[in-house]
Amino acid sequence: MSLRDKYNLTEIDVDRIIGMAWEDRTPFEAIAFQFGLSEAEVIQLMKLEMKLSNWKKWRARVQGRATKHQNKRNDDVKRFRSKAQKAITGNRISKKKY
Repeated sequence: MSLRDKYNLTEIDVDRIIGMAWEDRTPFEAIAFQFGLSEAEVIQLMKLEMKLSNWKKWRARVQGRATKHQNKRNDDVKRFRSKAQKAITGNRISKKKY
């Protein structure tokens, strides 16, 4: 059974999960709270949905990052999302327009 079927995820849900996983300040706990996926399941979903090269870049980036884990974060940070969050669509990060 795929993760999409197990959690009844739509294409929009998957796109949002990937977006949240790419965001530096969004902890895995926020994804679990909103969609019910554990950190391991998010990693699995990212690997299935992304090109291998992009997945490797993402994994290297988030491994050990304190902001991706609620219990490692500074207690002053209470939000799930960065104020400078970029729009993410189609599993690609769009460039910020000024």
